[in-house]
Amino acid sequence: MFDPLSRYANMQPYPVTDARGRQVMVVPPPPPPDAPLMGIHLLRQGERTDLLAMKYNGDPAGYWRIAEQNDAMLPEALAEKPAINIPVKQP
Repeated sequence: MFDPLSRYANMQPYPVTDARGRQVMVVPPPPPPDAPLMGIHLLRQGERTDLLAMKYNGDPAGYWRIAEQNDAMLPEALAEKPAINIPVKQP
């Protein structure tokens, strides 16, 4: 179901009943990151997490690591923060 390198690869889906009474399979969120902190970045207006991920870790697709390190479900939630934690790139 997920790429073997995905953080969801080892998570076991389970059934949940939605608001309409249908059974749907959901995947639990992975445990919080245990990545060491590279540092803190002071956000400027218009900075995006994919560009910060490229700048600090060389991987724009790693934007989710920055969001997760800062307890944000969506990267857009970080736009209002004055500073965000930048995790060290994980293999």
